[in-house]
Amino acid sequence: MVRTKAIVLIGGLVLASVIGRTGAPAEIAFVHVAVIPMTSERILEDHTVIVRGDRIVAIGPSSRVNVPEGAMRIEGRGYYVLPGLGEMHGHIPPPQAPLEYLEAVLFLYLANGVTTVRGMLGAPGQLELRERANRGEILSPTLYMAGPSFNDASINSPEDAVARVREQKQQGWDLLKIHPGLTREEYEAMARTAKEVGMRWVGHVPADVGLIRALELGQETIDHLDGYIEYLEGDKGPLDRAKLEDIVRRTREAGAWVVPTMALWEVLIGARDLETLLAYPELRYMPPSMVENWVRAYRARVTAPNYDRKRAERIAANRKEVLRALHRGGARILFGTDAPQQFSVPGFSVHREIPVLLECGLTPYEILQTATRHVGEYFREKDRFGTIEVGARADLLVVKGNPLSDLGSLKNPAGVMVRGRWIPESEIQHRLERIAATFRAGGLPR
Repeated sequence: MVRTKAIVLIGGLVLASVIGRTGAPAEIAFVHVAVIPMTSERILEDHTVIVRGDRIVAIGPSSRVNVPEGAMRIEGRGYYVLPGLGEMHGHIPPPQAPLEYLEAVLFLYLANGVTTVRGMLGAPGQLELRERANRGEILSPTLYMAGPSFNDASINSPEDAVARVREQKQQGWDLLKIHPGLTREEYEAMARTAKEVGMRWVGHVPADVGLIRALELGQETIDHLDGYIEYLEGDKGPLDRAKLEDIVRRTREAGAWVVPTMALWEVLIGARDLETLLAYPELRYMPPSMVENWVRAYRARVTAPNYDRKRAERIAANRKEVLRALHRGGARILFGTDAPQQFSVPGFSVHREIPVLLECGLTPYEILQTATRHVGEYFREKDRFGTIEVGARADLLVVKGNPLSDLGSLKNPAGVMVRGRWIPESEIQHRLERIAATFRAGGLPR
């Protein structure tokens, strides 16, 4: 015996559920939606996508795809479905952080369609958190985690670097995170051992190593465009075109990815005005004490004796020129925002990064590639996701409006699916308001 009910959701989607004895649908069907599969730049009009468990099991024209009996049916005429987004330079609070803050950060990603996060600074206990998140025991994006970082405080010799690589491999971290401060000898020992044990390393480029050597040794992602401005002396004046073209070629031939984090870096170098930053409405989803710390850090930066606004603006402009050249030259780009970080609020930071990428010459489809298909390609040995295809992980973002013509349609999703778990707009808005209320009432990270 089955029974049917219909519920009108916020955003206009009509949910018609056929509920069986268990009270839970065997499948979920998105019916009459426009699908942006991200396998190529196209829209599949009036299609149905069927999800079973955490996998996409069927896609096709709605006139040809039969919705299984007992499926939850989501009528989506006028809506677009695309793969969930990836945050490739994100941060996850350590397990000892207050529970309300940890849960808030994880949900803020999801509320903006971010269904995969590459956590870039590991802490004790996070491997267990990763497993709980990826099993669906907590509401979270799928997490891939770098271990505690390699830096001048944690590594004091090449032998330390070798031991730390082997330790993190044995512990089960997904990546090695590089911070500034390693000597050339320590970095080379790390790289050699990482290759031996099959660990990828990512992050910053230590000054003693330099961008060229990091690319030669096989650093997999260069985050924040670290090392490019230094190599090109982009803090001093216009870029040398021949030198820029050469480093683009070297990046492409090395097979390295870049994770630009453009908007955040403009904040960190003091190229954005504090008044503009304080007007970000998403700040209400962060603890007030944290925002106050961000304000203090900003003011300390721009009042320091060596601060030069024109220099900051020159660096920001040259970073855009570097990314524009890397894109034109065929270097591979991954989407990342470095959230939570100064005025970079998890999930909402997506909408701060997109305008800068548009300025750098990426089209809406190319930007979506950096956050979907490219993320799936990067993690292809872990799982299949980042496109809408049969067999892919069921990470989906439902929006009103075509993001291929206006990426602003990614704001205020009509719903998000993570590993087959459907979160409608009504739940998103309810949880966001609860987060804001918690922090207004003094819920703080300790």
